[in-house]
Amino acid sequence: MTGDGPKTPRFVLVLSENWTLTGGRDLPALIRWAREAEDAGFDAVMISEHIVLGPDAGAGGVMGNPREYALPGNQDPRTPWPSSLTLLAAIASVTSRLRLAAAAVLAPLRHPLALARDLGTLDLISEGRLVVQPTVSWSRDEYAALGVPFENRGALLDEHLEIWNLLWQGSPVSYQGRHYRFEDVYFEPRAHRPDGPRMWFGGQRLHARMLDRLVRYGHGFHPLGRPAPEELARLRTAMAGAGRDATALEMIGGTRPAFPDDHSCAPLAPALESIPEQLAQGFTTFCVKPSQFIDDPDAVGAFCREVVKRTDALLAS
Repeated sequence: MTGDGPKTPRFVLVLSENWTLTGGRDLPALIRWAREAEDAGFDAVMISEHIVLGPDAGAGGVMGNPREYALPGNQDPRTPWPSSLTLLAAIASVTSRLRLAAAAVLAPLRHPLALARDLGTLDLISEGRLVVQPTVSWSRDEYAALGVPFENRGALLDEHLEIWNLLWQGSPVSYQGRHYRFEDVYFEPRAHRPDGPRMWFGGQRLHARMLDRLVRYGHGFHPLGRPAPEELARLRTAMAGAGRDATALEMIGGTRPAFPDDHSCAPLAPALESIPEQLAQGFTTFCVKPSQFIDDPDAVGAFCREVVKRTDALLAS
């Protein structure tokens, strides 16, 4: 992927894990921030999810600075994780342009028909603004609590994707898989688009199953960290082999804060400096988590405007 795509960056405000900015029960604050982000020119908001956490959430030691991203094994099990789809529905009702990215949707922990109902309804409410990033996640404790075999998570996700693809096309739908089976079900109303919500895929590495999902269903690639050039080359080759244009795939990058210590926010300017390089590599969309850079819950709108202003100046220099 090269820099042949759009040169104007799009920004995604990450609304998960901002608990140094607001309490875990103050969800109206997140809705307010989303509206402020839209007013500031941001393209999307992103909310991730867990249903429950267990002791393995912090098995690797809790992150030093609580503003860091939550990763496998680095968070307090008491970390709040409100329902992403419910929150995004509330955000849809107070915004008109903002895309709604449901990141890390843990599909294997739900039945595909029930989850498709929630996703399709939210996509209709928002008139096609929903972006879904389904994943299998990493917590064995979470799977055990919900009675879902952890070892089956990849196969379960694959069947979800197959079923969703059928449901968006029209009823009746029948499916005979290893894990899910049903005959002649009617599914209305469907999602806003005939092919369903936009789909992103991503993770810590571009393994074979993720690559297959991207090629078959993906509209965007959202890696955790910076993918190696060899991974991007594999993605280009696989997309071309399937008759798809790799440059049409939305590429989602991000900012890397440098915290001076475990108690302070990171400066914004250095975190934005990699955006021109990422744009040249084909990335067009950039995730920003406000609590990494500010501590004032009333300053999120101003922060979003500052991100846009600084990036414009950076690209003009």
